[in-house]
Amino acid sequence: MKKIENVKEFVERVDAGKKLNPKDLSADQDMTIGIMNLISIEEHLMYSGAKTGKTGFYDLINEIRDLRKRLMQKIIPDYEGEVWCISKHLLASSMRVMEVGTKQLSLGNKKEAYELFEESYNLYCMFWGLNMNMLNISDVKWIEDTQQDMKKLSKKIQKVMPTEKTEPQKKQSKLKEWVRNAVNCCIE
Repeated sequence: MKKIENVKEFVERVDAGKKLNPKDLSADQDMTIGIMNLISIEEHLMYSGAKTGKTGFYDLINEIRDLRKRLMQKIIPDYEGEVWCISKHLLASSMRVMEVGTKQLSLGNKKEAYELFEESYNLYCMFWGLNMNMLNISDVKWIEDTQQDMKKLSKKIQKVMPTEKTEPQKKQSKLKEWVRNAVNCCIE
């Protein structure tokens, strides 16, 4: 067997082994889209139950949630602490931002739609970066949720908010480039 030279080649080999048709989306990418939709179904069931007063909608939530958890375990079999929950929220946020972008596009607001699509993709890339251990989260620490701590955190965030091409944006660009190459859904 030929030695694997880089991450892209490794991911392509793994994906090739999972695909029935090499022009299909990779199995893991297909699964993430399915998981996004299951999260959306959970949300819709809750809102439908609240709007209609029909508790039958609420009763379906656990069934959908259990399916979503089983499918997430196929993509995230080993996870540490909050990675599972963060992953779920990254996928959910990616889909919601994309849906808002789609609505803006249908209203003719192309610029806003394109910006939202870019943000949606950024969230999706973060999901893959987190689950492929490409994001350094070793410095993430739990802080007590006090007003004083929240003010300190707010000041820190304001200091690092990117105003031009800053280091966090460069890292995000590298992550996006990696996802474009490694999680390739458009093999032609």
